[in-house]
Order: sequence, then structure tokens, then C-alpha cells
Amino acid sequence: MPNTIIIGSGSYLPTKIIGREYFKDSVFYTDEGEKINKPNEEVIQKFVEITEIENRRYLEDDEFNSDLGFRAAKEAIEDAKIDQEDLEYIIYASNFGEVNKDGMTNFMPSMSARVKNKLGIKNRRCVNYDMIFGCPGWVEAMILADTLIKAKKAKLILVVGSETLSRVTDPFDRNRMIFADGAGAVVVKATDDENVGIIADCTICDNDSELNYLEHAPSLKLDEDRRPLYIRMHGRKIYEYALKNVPDAIKETIEKAGLTLDDIDKILIHQANAKMDYAMISRLHKLYGKSDYDHAISPMTIQELGNSSVATIPTMFDLIIKGKMEGQSFKEKGNIVFTSVGAGMNVNAIVYRFP
Repeated sequence: MPNTIIIGSGSYLPTKIIGREYFKDSVFYTDEGEKINKPNEEVIQKFVEITEIENRRYLEDDEFNSDLGFRAAKEAIEDAKIDQEDLEYIIYASNFGEVNKDGMTNFMPSMSARVKNKLGIKNRRCVNYDMIFGCPGWVEAMILADTLIKAKKAKLILVVGSETLSRVTDPFDRNRMIFADGAGAVVVKATDDENVGIIADCTICDNDSELNYLEHAPSLKLDEDRRPLYIRMHGRKIYEYALKNVPDAIKETIEKAGLTLDDIDKILIHQANAKMDYAMISRLHKLYGKSDYDHAISPMTIQELGNSSVATIPTMFDLIIKGKMEGQSFKEKGNIVFTSVGAGMNVNAIVYRFP
């Protein structure tokens, strides 16, 4: 059975840097639709203390999701040194598709078809798939790519994660300060080398009472036009769900790979909220009887890049492997974990071994 290895990566960070001053004149409301009568400086400072997000990236007015995805994909293809016409699948993870400046979402044509078109790929046998799976979408797209390769349906696949969350946030919601835009991509290839690449994975989908922890909902300002829908996050429920389920999923995946936590060099966890990420990694170590750990095992980008959903993990992977994250690198033949949690609620994890 063939294995799946990454042979090239790329990412795109929008050039517009959004700091705390961007929100200083905002008017924020509670989940109950009541105006928050606190100075914005106090609201923003509290937000930064919890999330550690000082800056985030927004796309320009004339840019779209597929533009970001195209740039990351093109870089990944060039890095892989392949002929793009040899790609057999393009899997594109996003949650809102092609969003315009007014927040209208559009999935027709699909995002994968759009990026194939922008790349100029003429191969009619290059199949395009979209993955809508919440923030874990890119990790799940990697699991799908691995499944296709192991089934011998393909040998060369482009996997993209791109999102423009700045266009789907409620201007009256404090949580809008979490979200950001960006794109990351990898090219994966089948290999006959044993016990390398994606060596284990795990996916959990809890879609009962957890279904609407993240949802598309009207503005918190009750007298606003109720037609536009925005991303809405029930933070406390998400925090409790993630803390309970993500560490267990990571441990299960590590054990499926026949490894222990001591064998893992890096954990690339979805950058949703710094406090939540610290808590999940800490709980994972406690599952192994460890009360303390080296924080370098779990790199963080959220402080400067915010939460770009499906783009956060592939972007972080690309930055590290290209030496663009100070103090971070991957070990030769080392083991790393990709893991995420998000809308659905869905959780997934991969153990990846460098060839």
C-alpha cells in the first residue's frame, strides 16, 4: 500500500495588517443583543489578554478567496517542482467560498474549480473537490488525499486551505477580532517507502447538541438588517468541547501510529485562541502523566496572524519548513502532528513522519 508524503508547500499572507486600533471605534453587543457599555480600550485589552491576538491579516477589497488560494497553490507547485498538468486531484478546504465585500458567499463554481482555472490547468482528468468541514477542513482534506492515494486512485494531489473570514464577521461582535484571512497549500505524492508520510489519522464528528456551537447567524445588533448572516461562535461551549475532545483524539492518533508523546517533535494545532491551545496541549501532556512541557513543541502564529481557519495549519507548516518562523524547525525523519477542531463540531488529527 502506498504512503502519502508532502513534496512541496506554499502560503499566502495578505499584506494588510490589522491591529487593535482598527477596532477602537467599533460598537460591540452581547450575545443577548445588549450594547456593551465599556470603553473599547478595555474590551480590546481583555480580548488580547485571553487570545494573545495583537494583529491579523485581511485581504484587499479587490481580492477574493480563490486569489489567496491560487497564490499559495502556485507556490506549492513550484516548490514541489512538478508539472501541474500531472495533478490528479485538487482538494480545496474553505467554509464560506468566494465571499464578496458585502459578505455574500458563493460556491458556484466550486473553489477547487476556480483555483484550477486560475492555475491554468488544462488536464480534464484533474478532479476538483471542495472540503467544507469547519476549521479542520484542511486536515480532513489531507486525510482524504491519503485515502485516495492508498486506494491507488491517485499519485499526485494538491491540497489547499484558504479562507477570508474578515468578510463574514459581524461588525458588532467582539469575536470578530479573532478572525483573519490567509491561505496555505501542499502537494502530496504517493511513495512506496514504508512507514513515512501520513502514518495515522483520526476523525471525530459530534453533530448532536454540538451542532450550532459555531454557526451562521444574524447580527447581534437586533435592529440591524437581519438578512446578512455572520459567523457566530459560542466561545465557552467550544472551549469546553475542545479541551475534552482534542487531547484524546491526538493521543489516539499517536497510539495508532505506534508512538508515544516522546516521539512527537511538533504539534501543529489549529490557531483558534491562545488560551485554548495552551490548555489543550497541557491536557495532552497530562494524559501522558507529564505536568510540564516545552512550549516549543506547539508553535504559535495566532498572535500576529489571527485565526484564518483552514489556512492556519498549512500556513504554519510552510513557514516552519522554509525557516520563516524564528526558533522553529522540523527534524529530519521526525514525527509531527496536525490537529484541529471546529464547526460541526469536528475534530481530527494526523501523525506525519518526514521521509
